[in-house]
Parts: sequence; structure tokens; C-alpha cells
Amino acid sequence: MADGLADRGLARDVVPDPLEPLPLLRRELHTGPAGLSSREAARRLAVYGPNEVRPAAKTGVLQELLRQLAHPLALLLWAAAALAFIAGIDVLGWAIVAVVLVNAAFALVQERQAEKAVETLARYLPAQARVIRDGQPRHVPARDLVPGDLIVLEEGDRIAADARLTEGGIEADLSMLTGESTPVERLAGPGLQAVPVLQEPNLVFSGTSTTEGQARAIVFATGDHTQLGRIAALSQRTRREPSPLEKQVKKVAWLIAAVAVAMSAVFLVTGVAVGLPLTDSMMFAIGLLVANVPEGLLPTITLALAVGVRVLARQGAVIKRLSAVETLGSTNVICTDKTGTLTRNEMRLNALWTPEHGTEPGPGSTALVRAAALCTTAAREPDGPWHGDPTEIALVDGAAQRAVPADPADRDAHRRACFRFDPRLRLMSVVQAADRGRLRVITKGAPEAVLPLLAGGEPTRRAQDAADTLAGAGMRVLAVAERDLPDGAGVPSGRQQAERDLHLLGLVGLYDPPRPEVAAAVERCHRAGLTVHIVTGDNGATAAAVARSVGIGVPHLRVIAQSEAIDDHELDHLLRLPGTEIVFARSSPETKLKVADALRAHGQIVAMTGDGVNDAPALHRAHIGVAMGRSGTDVAREASTMILTDDNFATIVTAIESGRRVYDNVRKFIVYIFAHLTPEVVPFLVFALSGGTVPLPLTVLQILAIDLGTETLPALALGRERAEPGVMARPPRPRTEGVINKDMLVRSWGWLGTVSAILVMTAFFYVLWQAGWHPGDPTGPGTPLHHAYLTATTATFAGIVTCQVGTAIAARTDHAALRDIGLLTNPLLLAGIAFELAFTAALVYAPPLQHLFGTAALPVDVVLLIALFPPLVWGTDEIRRWARRRRRPT
Repeated sequence: MADGLADRGLARDVVPDPLEPLPLLRRELHTGPAGLSSREAARRLAVYGPNEVRPAAKTGVLQELLRQLAHPLALLLWAAAALAFIAGIDVLGWAIVAVVLVNAAFALVQERQAEKAVETLARYLPAQARVIRDGQPRHVPARDLVPGDLIVLEEGDRIAADARLTEGGIEADLSMLTGESTPVERLAGPGLQAVPVLQEPNLVFSGTSTTEGQARAIVFATGDHTQLGRIAALSQRTRREPSPLEKQVKKVAWLIAAVAVAMSAVFLVTGVAVGLPLTDSMMFAIGLLVANVPEGLLPTITLALAVGVRVLARQGAVIKRLSAVETLGSTNVICTDKTGTLTRNEMRLNALWTPEHGTEPGPGSTALVRAAALCTTAAREPDGPWHGDPTEIALVDGAAQRAVPADPADRDAHRRACFRFDPRLRLMSVVQAADRGRLRVITKGAPEAVLPLLAGGEPTRRAQDAADTLAGAGMRVLAVAERDLPDGAGVPSGRQQAERDLHLLGLVGLYDPPRPEVAAAVERCHRAGLTVHIVTGDNGATAAAVARSVGIGVPHLRVIAQSEAIDDHELDHLLRLPGTEIVFARSSPETKLKVADALRAHGQIVAMTGDGVNDAPALHRAHIGVAMGRSGTDVAREASTMILTDDNFATIVTAIESGRRVYDNVRKFIVYIFAHLTPEVVPFLVFALSGGTVPLPLTVLQILAIDLGTETLPALALGRERAEPGVMARPPRPRTEGVINKDMLVRSWGWLGTVSAILVMTAFFYVLWQAGWHPGDPTGPGTPLHHAYLTATTATFAGIVTCQVGTAIAARTDHAALRDIGLLTNPLLLAGIAFELAFTAALVYAPPLQHLFGTAALPVDVVLLIALFPPLVWGTDEIRRWARRRRRPT
């Protein structure tokens, strides 16, 4: 197959010269004005491969592993292993080294899984390109484009391959290739001599975007042969930036490391000072180091964020980076569009008004509907649905329902000029060929934009009153006007020459009903302390009617009818008004950016929706830029942090709730992990402070078994806990609040940890006293109490594990009672608990593991004693939370 293509002048690794004359380029690419056939495109795809830039080489596994081995918590364990080798305890040293390696490998696997979870989200948003195949326009995956394809470019499209324009013209944003933010004009025509390829006026490039205009272009390079592909081949992979959450946790890890080293040094000196042998003192220092290491903390956080991303994707919100999940949890202002987000985006032509007959049917109604349908750019494939702006689709559908169908082919054939919709002017105009060769200008737009353009004597006052009435009923109102050009007049050179001295045909009222689920979502926002503003290009009365119907503006709603005219001082004043939600009507994309800037300056965390090309700056500026997956442009989706696959406001609220849940879960497993440090450290303190009269209640190998074997799975399961009741009934978390606060440390170290330490030391002394031990009695190998000592240390080890079970159950909720969330509602946690109990039983009762870890089989009375630990740990924490709820009721 490749040879056949080569025989026809097509070689896989050779890119034709795009600047040669267009007939020659078409001949070289074996294509024509009708594009390729589907079969030819399939053959070329097999030869050239998919239109994808070869992914940059990922960081090697060895390099990633080394990064894990240099983590501050890993450095603690390296220090402990070094101490063990210095003290001559080689078995312990090698055991700690093994733990470091296993823990690093586990962390590496978790990070790779998290990275893969984000990468696989691409399937939710397959990039599409509009291409002419078999002479007909159709949408195909951008990865299926091949050299010779004829693509159609429209405003807002992301360009999927390097191509040469064959007809039409566009403005293109080439900033990702050139660094210049100003769009540049690209027109079909001959190229220039001796200019850089990126400056050629008839070429467009993969990865850039169309900001205005329409054109067709012939693809001459795909994949790695594009300009983008060449740049990617030269660039190196940038390392993933850690999220603010990961940075906070890493700071805590360094703090833990410093505290652990200081404690080890102090107690090493103390042990020697009170007469302990150096080997015992070294063992004690090693134990403190190991006990203070919360293994798996960072990979567990990474996995929790990745799980949050996957859950949100299933709910209709695609998050483009892990750290955004954390930011969602602290969002306190949502700035939303109206059409398609609060409403169904199912615009219908609902009312007509003409100067002659008002809202009553009349001859003027037909002319009004016909003109409105002609002043559109909506298109459709043969026997397919219309696609384009929902407002324009409503106009052409309304015309068809009133027996004035609009044929897009006939409309475009008679069109002589198109002045596309300008969001700043809020106008669109077309020049159509009318009867006997005369030209007619048709203009549609906001009534306040169209009415000033009317000729003298037109009914502007009556029309404005009618527009206000329709808008007050929740309808979007457009005015439609026309002007017949004199015989022999040419096409106006610009819109200023076209849009003047118009005759009003009438008003059309379009109604887009609110989504039924939005009212409940807005109520959840208000309960959660979130403020919702509407930023829309629509009329203020229309937007206000929609706002009130879904509950926005409780208790106070302010409507800024002309938000473009608002200055910064007035904007700051409005945004500071307590209990006030605002409708920014007749807004432009610049208004969105101004609002986002003002809210950020006030310290708010902002989620901003947008779908147009010009919304990109505001989406970049907001903390969470939210693009529409269905109606949004490629440019908006590229600029956003989150993409709604269903364009639904309720999904934003669901995402915020999920962000809060994920952040809460991170705190839950941090409490769970930190709570075990106290019962692991206390036995060594008892040993040191007793001057050796109390034997060491816990061995270092048993600590390693706890931290590596029993702790990790329940921690991972807590990262997938459901949202706690009331998660959306509390104010947003301040962005400056750290992931670890004083209350968490008091709960984990001071409450759960202390209760656990008391219980496990009780089990230790219970076994020894039953055997007749007294302080100072020898318990070493060969002594009568040695087996009792092994049983006692085993009781300490098993007691810590059972306290872990109680801590895991308690950590599932920070405020609510366990009955409110249900004991069995997290099956992953139950599985993790079952695993750690089975693992503990193996270490206690399997002879090979007994010899390795220094354990002994526990008698029934000791098993019954430590079986009480989980309900005691959970029960005491339940009482603490009950008392806290009494003091601070929800």
C-alpha cells in the first residue's frame, strides 16, 4: 500500500511544499475541490498513521523511583537503616532498606496510576474536525485527518493539522507557536517570498485556533510532520507541578522528619545517660525514627485526587489537572452563563411582534420570520440536524414550523456578504440577492443595538416597550430590520455602510426554559455559602426572569442592564454587598474578565463558565475555568480547567461537592495515619524513661509490619469515602487554610493516639503481670519470662492493629455520627480491615513469621482483650464528636 502511494507521488516522510501553486499542490497530494473519498482517506491513514504528535518520552521508571527514594520521609528510614548497620543490627538494617524500596515502588505505582487516570480522560472529549469527504461535509476525529483532506474552518475551531487555505479567510490565534497574542489574518491566495513559514498569509497550523471567519483548507502535513510536531520533538517533557495540597503535605513531612531526628537524638543521649547499653539506645533511636514515618502519605493523596477526577468525569465534569479538585473544594463564587447552562439550550421561537399588528398574526409576520432565518449561519448536513448557534437554530426551525423553510444551500448561494455577529455590537448582518438583481441588507440583534440604526419615523418607542414586555416574560428578544439597496448598488464595503437607515420588520421572542435540576442546585449552592452571579450577553429583564425562576438572587437580586459600562469602583461596591447576587446583562467577554479580576482582588475563589473564543481570557483568569463540552468552542475548552460534558450548571455544583469530599477524605486518612504515631512512639518512651526496667514493648520490625502491612489499604479506602452529611451545608473552606490544622493534630495525636497508646500499653503490662513479671526482671532469651515477653510485645503489636481498626471507623466522619453515614457503606474499607486482620493473624500464628518478627501466639483472654479496642477507640471519639456537636450544632 505504501509503495502504491509512493508511486503516485506521495511518500510517508516527505511533506510537499505548501507554497507551490495550488493546482500543483493538489496534483501532488492527489486531491481536489471535493476532497478525498472515504476509502482513499482510510488508505492514507494506514500509511501516515494517526494525526497525533508523538508523545514526549516520559520520565524513566528508574528516575521516578530515585525521586521517591529521596523523599523526606524516605530519608528518615535511610537514617534508621544507617543507624542499624552502625549498631551491628544488620538484619534490622536490611529490613528497613527493604521497606524503603517497597514503599517507594508502591508510591511509584500509585503516581503512575494517577497520571494514567488523567490521560485517559481524553476519550471523554474526542477532538473533532469538519472535513469534506466524498464531496460532503462531515465530522471526523481529528486524529483521522490525512494529507490531502479538505477541512472546513469556522470561528472557534481548533485547527487540527497544517493546511493551506483554498477559499475564504479567517483570523487565527497563533500564540502557541509565535507567542504573539494578537490574531493574524489568513486568506486564500498566493504566498509571499522569503518570509518565515509561520508568517505565510495562506497557511494555518495544527494546535492553533480560528477566532473569526470561515474558510476551507487543504491538509499538507499531519502528526509529527506539523510545525507543532517538530516543536514537540525538540522539547523535553516538563515535570508535573505538585498541587498546593502536595506542597503542604511535603512541608509537613519535613517537619515530621525534623521532629523525629530531634527526638531520636535527645533520647539516644538520654538512654546512654541513664545507663542503657549503647545497642539498646541505638535500637530506641531507630524505633523513634521508624515510628514517626507516615509511609504512603503522598501516594495516598495523589490517588485520592485521581479517584476524584475519575468520579467527576463519570458525573459529567472533566477535570484537566489533579490540583483543580482541591481548588473546587474552596470555591465560593460561581459566575455562570445563562443560555445552555441554566437553561436547556433548547431555544424555541415563542413570540412575534410587528409594528403593524403587534403580537397578532399578520402578513408582516411571514416577512419577519423569513428575514430572521436568512440572517443566520446555521448549517446542516444532508438529512441531518442543524448545527450552529442555538439562537439561529431556533430561528430556522421556527421559520420551518411557520411554513417558511430556510434552505441553507439557497441562502448561501444568494448571499453576497456576511458581517458575523459581533458580541460588542450585539449585531449581525447579511447582504442577500433579492428580486431583479437588487441587494438587501438584513440585520438582527439586540433591540437596543438595532433600534438606533433605524431610519427616521420608525416606531422605536413602541418597539422598545414591546421588547421589554417580552423580556420580562423570560424571553430572549431580537430585533430584525432590513434595507433595500438602490438599483445597481454594490455590496457595502463594511458593516457601518450596511447597518444604517434600516426598516424594522419586527421582534422575535425566543424562549429557552430553565433546566429542571438547576433550582435545586442553586439552593445547594446557597446552603453551602456560595454566591451565584449571572454574566450574560442577554437582556437584563430576560436574564432576571430566568434568575428568579431558579432561585438566584435570594435574598437580593441586582440587575446591571448595561454591564459593559460599569466602572471598577462601582463593580467593587456591588461585589461587596452582602447577600446580593448580580445579573451582569449585555456583557461582553471583557466584562467576564473584569468580573473575574475584581472577585480575585476581593479574595474570592471563582468558577467562571464560558463557551466562546473571547471567553478564553476570563476562563484563564478564574481559579476554575468551566467550558461547555457540547456548545463550547475548542478555544474555550483549551483555556478551561474543567469541561462540562453536559453543559449543565448542576454539574458545577456536583463538582464543588466532590471537591469538598475529596479534600475531606484527604484529611480523614491523614488523621488515620497520624493517630498511629502516638501508640508507636509511646512504647519507646516508656522503655527509655524507665531506664530499661520496663523491656521494650514493641520491636522495630513490628512497627515496619504495621506501617507497611496493615496501614496502607484502609488509608486508601478512606480516600474513597462518600461525602459526609452536611458537606454542602457549611461555608467554603478558606484557601489559606492548611490541609493539616490544629484540630486534626489534637484529634489524631492527642485523642485517638493517646487512647490507643493507653490501650496497647495496658495489653502489654497485662500479659507480663499475668506471668509474674516485676519491673527490672530480665526478659531476654533463655530467661523464664522470655516467652511471656514475646507474647506481651505481640499483644502490643496486635493491639495497635486493632486500634487502627477503631481509628479507621472513627476517621470516616469528622463531625457527624457514624449512624448518619452507616457502618457498612464503605466496602473498600471493610476489605482493607479484613486484610489487615488477616495479615496480623499470619504474623502472630504462622511459625516462620513468628521467628522473623519476634511474635508468639496470643492466648484467648488476650485476644478477647484486644478485640475490645476497636469499639473503645471509636466509642471515645464518638463521644468527643457528640460533645462537639452539642457545643457547635450544625
